[in-house]
Amino acid sequence: MKALGIIPARYAATRFPGKPLVDLLGRTMIQRVWEGAMESERLSHVLIATDDERIARICVGFGADVVMTASELPSGTDRILAAYRQYSADTKTTFDAVVNIQGDEPLLRGAVVDDLLIALANHDLQQPIVTTPIQQIVSSEELLAPHVVKVALNQAFKALYFSRSPIPHYRKSIVHSDWLTAHTFWKHIGIYAYTTPALRRFGEIAPSPLEEIEQLEQLRLLENGVEFYCVPTDKEFVAVDIESDAEKVREILRQREKNPA
Repeated sequence: MKALGIIPARYAATRFPGKPLVDLLGRTMIQRVWEGAMESERLSHVLIATDDERIARICVGFGADVVMTASELPSGTDRILAAYRQYSADTKTTFDAVVNIQGDEPLLRGAVVDDLLIALANHDLQQPIVTTPIQQIVSSEELLAPHVVKVALNQAFKALYFSRSPIPHYRKSIVHSDWLTAHTFWKHIGIYAYTTPALRRFGEIAPSPLEEIEQLEQLRLLENGVEFYCVPTDKEFVAVDIESDAEKVREILRQREKNPA
């Protein structure tokens, strides 16, 4: 399977402008994400898709391949699709799969990407299929937080629905902390391995009603019949949305330096 990894990176984030260039113990966040992606043994190539020359210059400086994309693209997946089309046309290369590697996940490890591609290879690559990582929710804070996306699964670990609300809802009269002992709840990590038909399908359909209600772009495909297979992972993730998240990452990196695996 030939797979392309793409890292979308925008400068003008609403809550944390310029966050791809935030310093995380001597490396920018975008460099740390790229280095994690480059650990993958199954990606054929990794590139960064950005709309900002400042980001592009930094990325070229540490050795990354960069594709410039339009600023007005509405979502990260739209940026992935635009970058794939441009890179494929420029290099006259096609891929069986494209991995959307979020540019705000600086703790990413290449093994997570490989697990998604291994899972994807179990399906027909000519069909629109997506694999994506999940982790077990271990605290009521995570369960109730709208920024933590939850997923309900069937017994084959195929996604039934993604939501910012706790799903499934536990009707019995018990406190939220006891929900976690009564049922296994899962949170979604926003990294996606698409078959190329799945990525193309995203570009062919309009934003869906559920997508617009929840503000979750993966619902566009799910609502239109595309299958998402979820892959549990125990790797550590901290998505950087605000400066305090960046400080959490710095502390984790400090601890790793003191106690290397």
